[in-house]
Amino acid sequence: MGVTVQAGKNGGLSARKCEAALHWKTEHLVVAEQAAQIDLDLFGVDLKTNGPVAAFQIKKTADECCASYQIYSLESPPRLLRTITGGGSYFASDRDLDGRIEIWTDDAAAVDGLDGLLSVEMDYPPTYVLRFDHGRMLDSSGEFQDYFDDIIRRVRDEIKPELLQEFKLSDGRLRTDLSSDLARVHRLRLVKIQVLEIVGAYLYSGREQEAWRNLTEMWPAGDLERIRLVVANARARGILRQIDGVSKRGGRARKNAARIYNQSEVTPAQAIYLWRFPPLSLTDYNLFDAEAILDLVIDSAGKVSSAEPVGGATDAGLMSAVKGWKFIPGMKDGHSVASRLRLITSLKR
Repeated sequence: MGVTVQAGKNGGLSARKCEAALHWKTEHLVVAEQAAQIDLDLFGVDLKTNGPVAAFQIKKTADECCASYQIYSLESPPRLLRTITGGGSYFASDRDLDGRIEIWTDDAAAVDGLDGLLSVEMDYPPTYVLRFDHGRMLDSSGEFQDYFDDIIRRVRDEIKPELLQEFKLSDGRLRTDLSSDLARVHRLRLVKIQVLEIVGAYLYSGREQEAWRNLTEMWPAGDLERIRLVVANARARGILRQIDGVSKRGGRARKNAARIYNQSEVTPAQAIYLWRFPPLSLTDYNLFDAEAILDLVIDSAGKVSSAEPVGGATDAGLMSAVKGWKFIPGMKDGHSVASRLRLITSLKR
């Protein structure tokens, strides 16, 4: 089984559109064409009960807020197993290396236009952590409360108490007219976004009571019931409609670590997507042609779990970019597994 993701063709020339297809024997299946953006997120990844899959992130037009995520089996012939819509982006990984793969996405379509706000204004739009299991899409966000708690701490630290108090004395809607103090509206709009980010982090991680309690503490009292209904209705219209259930494992449940195989014990991981930031300084530029040796741990979804430089010179731009690299994961007895990989690369790549 093979895959191609490339620019579309127009009279033999590359067009400003993307297309993707799966290939087997002499056949092929068009996954998408005439799309603004296509990203291969998974290939050859074993979802256990669903077998090896490929997953594509597809954005049809450049101006829409969201993309779709299509999961295909890699059986012959391949078939579409599931499509998720409404997320701004998707990233499948085994974050805690317990052998189970989650799909991380945001509920961008649900919050785009929420009470006059745009999803792109949020530094932390509400997040879903999904798991595809036995053909069902399960919400496993509650298992990663540490991730959501970190967001809550970051946002709380950014809110100035005097601005929060000023926002609580507003009408909450922050509508403008010709007599409005636009500077005041702008600074209170930022606080409004931050409050909704905190509420969303609690709500989407399975802590509804804490979400509404924090909303009560930080929102203008006279507008509380209205905004609570607005938030609840927005969530109900989003990815929640596509979820088949909630993972039974709670946020504090102990997770068993999966084995991490040595490179010699598996069919080694193969790179799908490697990139790096351009040099930020003269020192980094001087390292640009040098070789870097990295010891990577690649999870069973083909994502970099950790990276350590082995001697020699490297730079912050490369080490930051490594987090976004993608691989066909290491294979053991026909199954994708977490494995170690020593990679020699030039910093220019």
